[in-house]
Amino acid sequence: MNKFLEKYIDPEEIVNFLKSEIHLKEVWRKILLQKVIQRAANDRAIIVTAEEIETEANRQRREKRLEKAADTITWLTNQLITPHDWETGIRNHLLAKKLAEALFAKEVENFFIQNRLEFEQVILYQMILPYEKLAQELYYQIEEDEVSFYEAAHLYDTDDKRRQQCGFEGIIYRFALSPDIASVLFNTPPKQLIGPLKTEQGYHLLIVEELIPAELTTQRYQEILDHMFQQWLNSELEHMLRE
Repeated sequence: MNKFLEKYIDPEEIVNFLKSEIHLKEVWRKILLQKVIQRAANDRAIIVTAEEIETEANRQRREKRLEKAADTITWLTNQLITPHDWETGIRNHLLAKKLAEALFAKEVENFFIQNRLEFEQVILYQMILPYEKLAQELYYQIEEDEVSFYEAAHLYDTDDKRRQQCGFEGIIYRFALSPDIASVLFNTPPKQLIGPLKTEQGYHLLIVEELIPAELTTQRYQEILDHMFQQWLNSELEHMLRE
């Protein structure tokens, strides 16, 4: 810990503060997960070399525009950590990454193929309305070009954020949608007005801007790998706590 802060903050105070902010369990869990990772890596003879740590440290320096060694030291001091602390964090991150690859890299493609439909996406606009009569009336007004979908969403949507964005919901995976709504969205050509569809939230009017086919991109590969690894970590942690 920074020597200046050591004069004013006792380590016990940090623990007590984390307890008072209800963050101690989160920190405790992260420490245990790191122990799970270290034990599994040891069992599989997975290590992180000094060269790998240096490469990642240099990448972070470039990302943070720390061109000189003095700039790096200043940044670390401001973060209240030492170069050793930083390198330990890098090592832990790389070790988790290498372990995830060792455990699940060969399974990602099979998982994607088996669940391909779930990884289809839509660029979605929608508004959710509280009353069926209002939803039906707006549907006909939009169809007759009396008002645009985006104007109606801006005026009537029940969600503040979506209303400000004129109904823009974002890029949504099929698996994030209810099966009933997903079935309609992925079987309707883009740009067509859909609805009203009733759910517990209200009455939906929707427009699919674009259908995005499932593709195993680098980003999606990493998402699946991270998901598999996280599930494995949770399972291993539960097993550790039962020992």
